[in-house]
Order: sequence, then C-alpha cells, then structure tokens
Amino acid sequence: MARAGLGARWECLFANDFSSKKAESYIANWGAKDLLVEDVNRLTTKHLPGHADLIWGSFPCQDLSLAGAGAGLDGERSGSFWGFWKLVQRLNKQGRKPQMVVLENVYGALTSHDGEDFAAIIRAVASEGYRVGAMVIDAVHFVPQSRPRLFIIGVDAAAALPDSVASAGPNLPNALWHPPALVEAFHRLPAKMKQAWLWWNLPAPKARRTALADIVESVPVGVEWHSADETAHILEMMTPLNRNKILAAQQAAKASNQMQVGAIYRRTRGGVQRAEVRFDGISGCLRTPTGGSSRQTLVILDGKHIRTRLLSPREAARLMGLPDSYVLPARYNDAYHLAGDGVVVPVVAHLAKHLLTPIAEARSLSPESARETAAA
Repeated sequence: MARAGLGARWECLFANDFSSKKAESYIANWGAKDLLVEDVNRLTTKHLPGHADLIWGSFPCQDLSLAGAGAGLDGERSGSFWGFWKLVQRLNKQGRKPQMVVLENVYGALTSHDGEDFAAIIRAVASEGYRVGAMVIDAVHFVPQSRPRLFIIGVDAAAALPDSVASAGPNLPNALWHPPALVEAFHRLPAKMKQAWLWWNLPAPKARRTALADIVESVPVGVEWHSADETAHILEMMTPLNRNKILAAQQAAKASNQMQVGAIYRRTRGGVQRAEVRFDGISGCLRTPTGGSSRQTLVILDGKHIRTRLLSPREAARLMGLPDSYVLPARYNDAYHLAGDGVVVPVVAHLAKHLLTPIAEARSLSPESARETAAA
C-alpha cells in the first residue's frame, strides 16, 4: 500500500515481507521481480540493489500498541525494527545511504515504555546522520476510517530542504499533524536529539467527501447477511446508550427516506462483551482479526429493517484507499488481515506529494534523471 501511495513517479527497487499471504497479494498486483519473502532479520545488504533515495519501514505494531502486552522494541514482533535498521546502517557504511527513511507505526509507539521506545527510534535515526521529525496522521482526513498513525521521517543531514517542508515549530493550535502527545514526546527527548529534530510541515488536505455509506457494496461479495437471530443477539449486546443510537438512526432513515449505515465493534467492558455502534459516517480503525481483535460489523437501516453483516473484503480495501481494481486475497480472513495491517494509500500519497517528492527533487539531479527510487 506504501507503493500504491507513492505512485508511478517512484520506482520500487526492493520489497520485503515475512508473510507468504501478503506476498501473494503483492505479486498479484505488482509482480514478483522486486519482492523477497523473508524475515527482515535475515536480510543483508547483498539483497538490496542499487542506491535508493527512500527506504520505507512499516514494522509490526503489536508490541507497541496500546492494546499489546507492552514488550515494546524488545518484543519479538516490533523488535524487527532493529533488523531493518541494521540494513540502513550497513548501507550507510557502503556509501549507499538512502537520502530519506520513513517509519510507520501505531499511535501507541509514542508512549510505549513511557516514551523510551520512541526516543530509541529517534536516537537510532539521528545517529546515522539524519535530521528527523514525526507526524501523527489520521486517515479520517482522507477516507471514512478513524486510523491515526505515527510517521517518523528522516532526511540526510547533508541534503538541502525546500522551505515548504519544515516549520519552526509544531503546527499548533490546531495540532493537525503534531498533537499534544507528539509534542510531549519531543520535549522528553535529550537535548542532542532535539538538535536533529525537524517539525515537518504538510498542508491540510481537502475536505473528505466520502462517508461510510459511500463505500458500502450494494451486493456484498465474500460475506453473508446475518440471520434475524444473529442481528438480535448483536443488539442485545448493546448498552442503552448504543441502543438509543440505533433508534435515532431508524428515525433518521424514516424521516429522510435514506439508508443509514453504522459501524459496530465488539469490545470487552468490565469483563462483559459489548457491541458499540457509531453513525457518524466513519468506521472504526480496521484491525487484523487475530489476537482477540474483532472484525468490524456493519448495521444498515432502511427505516423498516435492521440488517447486520461483517464488513466485506472490498469495503475494507476501500477504507484503506485501494482502488477496486486492486486484487484481493480470495479468503476473507486473508483479505481483512491485509487491510487491517496496511497503511492508507491517500495518506502516503499526501506525504509523497508535499514532502517526499519535493525533498527528492531538491537534490542535485542530472538532466536525464526523471524518476526517484525506493525500497520498502
């Protein structure tokens, strides 16, 4: 999805993932030429061709997540960051230092281990001669999904930067990209790391025009409607507050003669599993259907009927900003896992347009150079 967001202007030199299922999807959409399916900890720089301008790392989030076990960067999964970073260090020693590095992870990476994991990442990036900064970008500004993610971006300290890409401080007071948690994380950094810090500057995107109802398939593929008993069971799991939301949506559907679409997650509250619904035109954050995380359910009201079903694979892909031409895995769980584990395509496109590409273009280019290169 990072490759889809970067677009045709960027040429992918190398791609890597540990999952064979994700690899099948990558090959179906991009081909196998630049892909290596392997544990990043087993890679060497011999696997990495050429001299990339950008290296992108979306490393596992489970140990950094607020819902995780708290292992942080010492965890088996999120700790794969260190395997990735060793590659960057070795490329640097070989004179193949990427001009830019982008690291993407969950919002909880800011506060994991009281901010020590975030500081460790910033220290690692700065120690390799990068100026570094971070942004929190919520995909809700681009697609109808609430999905805040942390983006840490480092640029070679020797690179010339366009004036537009950085500012003197965080973009307060609206805190669009620099929320209080990020500003606090910055202030916890040692003075030496603060000297390498940049406050990245991105313009606000255009107002989002799509709502959850706009991505719903009229004839869903890959999912079945729940039975009346299954729907009744979901409604019974709701608190009075959430049942009142259903009643209000029914009344709105009757009054407007328009379908109302809500998103439901099952959560454990006080040891009791509850169904919580929202009708604000936005879905909750997609998650991988493993480790106890629930799959998102849709509730659709037409004024007379209440129907429920799981979010379809294509609807999940649409919530990630993927085009309908994107080939999805055939199995439901594989498709949902792919979406829940991904990065939202329009978010990457916004970063590329206003930050990554301008930085790449600012360097000295030979007249015949017309493309940038990336390793993900």
